[in-house]
Amino acid sequence: MASSMTIRKGDKVKVITGKDKGKESRVLRSYPERQRLVVEGVNMMKKHQRPTNKAPQGGILEVEGTIHVSNVMLICPSCSQTTRAARRREDGTRVRVCKKCGNDIDK
Repeated sequence: MASSMTIRKGDKVKVITGKDKGKESRVLRSYPERQRLVVEGVNMMKKHQRPTNKAPQGGILEVEGTIHVSNVMLICPSCSQTTRAARRREDGTRVRVCKKCGNDIDK
């Protein structure tokens, strides 16, 4: 069983390693069971699309591939720095907190 991730869909992240190192973008999808993310404009792959009724042209599409969660760092919305996220319980719910500025990441 995989541990839960501190990065979620919609978060802004920075790629810290790999061919797209330095890029900052939003998380489109997360797969916590595999510890992987789909980040907008990162790890672009070519997908060969057969012509269908929906897409009669077909062709070669560029789509985002998954990237491991350890290869990205969360960007705090309040201090705009890359940070790790701590967790705090608030009224029975878990809230993510920036380790650098101490403000809540979840609003």
